[in-house]
Amino acid sequence: MRLRRAAAGGLALLLAAMAAYLIWSVKVRQASPEGRIAGSGTCRPCHEEFYARWAPSRHGLAMQPFTAELAATLAPQQEEILIGDRRYRVELRGAKSAVIEAGPDGRKRYRIAHALGGKNVYYFLTPLEKGRLQVLPVAYDVRRRSWYDTALSGVRHFPDRADSPLDWRERPFTFNTSCYSCHVSQLVTHYDPGTDTYRTRWAEPGISCETCHGPGLEHVKLFEKSPPGAKPEDPRILRTGAFSPEQVNSLCAPCHAKMIPLSAEFRPGERFFDHYDLVTLEHPDYYPDGRDLGENYTYTSWRMSPCVKAGQLDCLHCHTSSGRYRFESPETANQACLPCHQDKVADPAAHSHHPATSPAGRCVACHMPSTEFARMRRSDHSMLPPAPAATLRFGSPNACNSCHIDKDAAWADAWVRRWRKRDYQREVLERASLIDAARKSDWSRLDAMLAYLARPERDEIFAASLLRLLRRCEREEKWPVVLAALEDPSPLVRAAAAEALAGLNHPQRLQALLRSVGDEFRLVRVRAAAALGRVSESRLEALDHRRVARAAAEFEASMRVRPDDPGSRVNLGNYYLGQGDLDRALAELETALKIDPRHVPALVNISLAYNLAGRNDQAESALRAALRIEPQSAAANFNLGLLLGELGRHVEAKQVLERAWAADSTLAAAAYNLCVLEAPASLERALFWCRKAAETRPEEPRYAYTLAFYLSRGGALDQARAVLEDLTRRHPGYADGFRLLAEIHAAQGNQAAARETLRRARVR
Repeated sequence: MRLRRAAAGGLALLLAAMAAYLIWSVKVRQASPEGRIAGSGTCRPCHEEFYARWAPSRHGLAMQPFTAELAATLAPQQEEILIGDRRYRVELRGAKSAVIEAGPDGRKRYRIAHALGGKNVYYFLTPLEKGRLQVLPVAYDVRRRSWYDTALSGVRHFPDRADSPLDWRERPFTFNTSCYSCHVSQLVTHYDPGTDTYRTRWAEPGISCETCHGPGLEHVKLFEKSPPGAKPEDPRILRTGAFSPEQVNSLCAPCHAKMIPLSAEFRPGERFFDHYDLVTLEHPDYYPDGRDLGENYTYTSWRMSPCVKAGQLDCLHCHTSSGRYRFESPETANQACLPCHQDKVADPAAHSHHPATSPAGRCVACHMPSTEFARMRRSDHSMLPPAPAATLRFGSPNACNSCHIDKDAAWADAWVRRWRKRDYQREVLERASLIDAARKSDWSRLDAMLAYLARPERDEIFAASLLRLLRRCEREEKWPVVLAALEDPSPLVRAAAAEALAGLNHPQRLQALLRSVGDEFRLVRVRAAAALGRVSESRLEALDHRRVARAAAEFEASMRVRPDDPGSRVNLGNYYLGQGDLDRALAELETALKIDPRHVPALVNISLAYNLAGRNDQAESALRAALRIEPQSAAANFNLGLLLGELGRHVEAKQVLERAWAADSTLAAAAYNLCVLEAPASLERALFWCRKAAETRPEEPRYAYTLAFYLSRGGALDQARAVLEDLTRRHPGYADGFRLLAEIHAAQGNQAAARETLRRARVR
């Protein structure tokens, strides 16, 4: 028996992690060609009315220089804020305002240079070394008029894991890498990986007119030369009024989605999934039913909305282009739901069972309830009805109890069921239970998951989420459904299926992915190219090779959109490892650690590369460093245990593998390798761990085979035979199981059964 190594975090897991470090998602918009930007001020002479609406809006003021005027609107800080062993105090001195830090290193003063946001909170930026603009450790709550700890407010309260605040100097709080392109316009970071420095430049703060309408210089020049009142056929600027609903939604989505950039070339009017991937419910920032737990922006839940699925609703139906809500007044509130829901708008009391003039008489109260995270309020854009049954099952929020705070979810559920004879909550619970089980790697619900994916009416977001979560499932019966999902109408679902196929070793996989690298959407092409990363060129025809090469180039380019992101570097390193290109893999992984020396996935994966290069001292050092940062990392403990086993340090290896198992009791490979290590000295211990492996992963025939092998070695032939009979029934193609079963029959004197078993093996 050999010890088996495994990489930490596959490509899909790292891609999901890229989407949001803390409370921001990175949005990448390439600066328009130099010289074509006119600036929003040039729009004002001809578009004064629109300019007057835009300039004071939250789009126009998404970022602004910190001025004396802005300082005057903020309440003084009442008490110092203690963060770790440092105290922070805000000095409001007009344009010279600063945050004062007092701690073990003495007193430091950080100038407030810029302010972000302002609707719910203000974050503040200060310049640091290497060109970084850093989010300061204290922020301002606009509604409560108080100062608070920025990082602490962003701590997630996951039901199954602990979370803790980051230090404010860490890269997730660096404006240049984590939050820039939704707060300024036409920005280029000019990041230099060699020196880890930025020379960030932007055209203007805030979301400018040209962000949505494209470069305006030619438009301005054209109308300056045209006679008054003239309307040239080509205005030389994008007119979003002619956009389809899909184009409008794609225009707004990059700044309102938890997403992963695929390119730096998005232009208004283009398709979202040609430039971005979308994070879905595989991420723990969502409750299993899709409600918000952390900061998710809106686009994922927006795509769950039945109104959006109908294809007629876009963001500008309810919002102006400057981000304002069109239906603020009580008199117009429900007009947002016209013309589709005329009957309900005409008689809201009959539909809501609340007085029409009450807060619950507004459609959005029940269908778009607000929740708060990191001091920011946001509305649920799924527009789904209240589901207090999901609160009871999963702890997710519901609209009823957001108003009736003195009541519990059981009370709300009883009223919902009394008012609605159709049990609309059943579908919510069914979908959520599948997500919940898949997150826990509980494959007892696999048949139901596969049945859901095969439904024509499946929800796109839930389907993509399940496919991504199914990457952890190794049961063979999933593959036909995953292959079929490559033909799904949704590019998001097709891309998730392509990712999932990375684990299938079958000719069907190759042919399916070769079709997918020619998909019309870039998202599908790059995910298929990544899944084909280990396919040798000798297996490809000339035409296929060209298509794969083009898609692979797109994949590599997508990983370089954010050259300062260590997760992207780790993904590239894993990709090159799969291709056998050890030098390039090491280069990417080393760059990831240069960017962030504390990046645990980079440390774990570089240990694998070092091991392949025969540099085991460095491999061990990398894993020890990972464990100093994250002692409970199952991946780091597991890989260190395997490395120590390979090096013959078996006592240490067993201790570390037991820590890996304690950190993740679904890690059957840790139990299996413990079985192998224990076998020479203690058959009892070997059997204990082998049973753990076989029980955890009954779909893996090797574990059941090994259990039977050691049972037979210990003389428990009847038990071994029972294990093998079950194994050969469940895995009729596993030849080793038949051979060992025949040996046991022979050892028990049953030659006829031995011959029959071998015959069955040959027939199969």
